[in-house]
Amino acid sequence: MSNLPAHLNLGQWAEQQALKLLREHGFQLLVANYHCRYGEIDLIVHKAQELIFVEVKARSVTQYAQSCESISFSKQRKIMKSALCFLHAYPEYQTCYCRFDVICFDFSQQFAKTIQQDFSKFTYDQQWIENAFTFDQEFINL
Repeated sequence: MSNLPAHLNLGQWAEQQALKLLREHGFQLLVANYHCRYGEIDLIVHKAQELIFVEVKARSVTQYAQSCESISFSKQRKIMKSALCFLHAYPEYQTCYCRFDVICFDFSQQFAKTIQQDFSKFTYDQQWIENAFTFDQEFINL
């Protein structure tokens, strides 16, 4: 049984579940919902010399794509630019190994995502993709 509040919408619920998973693996939360002019990063966590920028996705059943497939190249670039803003604002993390992970929750049935309910009661698949995308040479030279 989850000890999370039942009043969360699907996005909030997914971020709380992702954070719980990350903490179980020894990561500590630095920032949730980091905002800058380029966009938002759902979770920024660290452990030792690792700094992880985490995008969290949750979807109810769809014929179009799984939640992890919905992170476009444009969204990846926004997350990377936001990560650079974070590193500029917090230089003490600039020596850390940085990576971009995605944690996805795919539900097998349709439901209202904004209704206050306990989403953990629904059947879902969870996927944690480490190094889901990386800085490329073209991006670094911007």
